[in-house]
Amino acid sequence: MDTSQTRKYARLIYITAGNMENASEIARELVSKRLAACVNMFPVSSIYRWNEKIEEDNEIAMFVKTDSSRFEEIIKLVKSLHTYEMPAIEFWGIEGEQEYLDWIHVNSSTEEA
Repeated sequence: MDTSQTRKYARLIYITAGNMENASEIARELVSKRLAACVNMFPVSSIYRWNEKIEEDNEIAMFVKTDSSRFEEIIKLVKSLHTYEMPAIEFWGIEGEQEYLDWIHVNSSTEEA
């Protein structure tokens, strides 16, 4: 597939998990199933309202880099593996250097390179 001819669109999906074990499990499944080209994970401190109480926790944040067409499949997989009752799953479109966006597309789609 000649990706230089067609502009591809990518998404950045932000997900938090309660610990590195769950975040790593989710990340490995996303990448192994070609739902994501890459997942970055890092510790964050979160303060949020849950069941009318203010909570403060250490979590693992994930940046999932994926093709724009994979969002629904990602939601389904994340919910099946996640330990939270309602995981945070947010997304943004990515604009960037075209060669990198092409790499994301090739590595997070079912199309052949």
